[in-house]
Amino acid sequence: MDRLRESLKSAPVVEKEGYHYFVHPISDGVPMLRPELLREIVIGIIRKADLDKVDKIVAPEAMGIHISTAVSLMTDIPLVVVRKRSYGLEDEVSIAKSTGYADSEMFINDIREGDRVVVLDDVLSTGGTLKALLTALEDIGAELVDTVAVIKKVGGENELDGTGYEPKTLINVEMDGSEVVIVDEDGDG
Repeated sequence: MDRLRESLKSAPVVEKEGYHYFVHPISDGVPMLRPELLREIVIGIIRKADLDKVDKIVAPEAMGIHISTAVSLMTDIPLVVVRKRSYGLEDEVSIAKSTGYADSEMFINDIREGDRVVVLDDVLSTGGTLKALLTALEDIGAELVDTVAVIKKVGGENELDGTGYEPKTLINVEMDGSEVVIVDEDGDG
């Protein structure tokens, strides 16, 4: 994960309402996403995730889409995007999510009882999005085979702590003022 590590160390840091966060192509779409970085991340996910018996990749809109699309192309596993708006399709499931940034609603389509899924996302920060999504998938009756987030922000409260959900990560970081500090280059720690 050399490219990912270096890209995080050099990521611009901005402050909004007293909160420092890094701006990164994986989590924000800017600066531009270089293909060699995306390739490294996709290979890392394929190596780390248990994909052998997965029927569908599930990714929340918006920043999980590019990562999951690339993984889908490399594995031939279909992709389901959890959308931020309702389409009113039959069996659509609405979920409420709360993150460190906002409360909102998301909508799941094309997931059925018995589907074996892997959930992929860009960043695990507060855990609000993943907690709501994983709970909803279990309520539908899907089998959660695995969950992978590319980057985990450590050091704050995480709603997944104590829930039994243990997403794998490629790299873990924390913010030290306006600096991104790599905590665990292999993730999961």
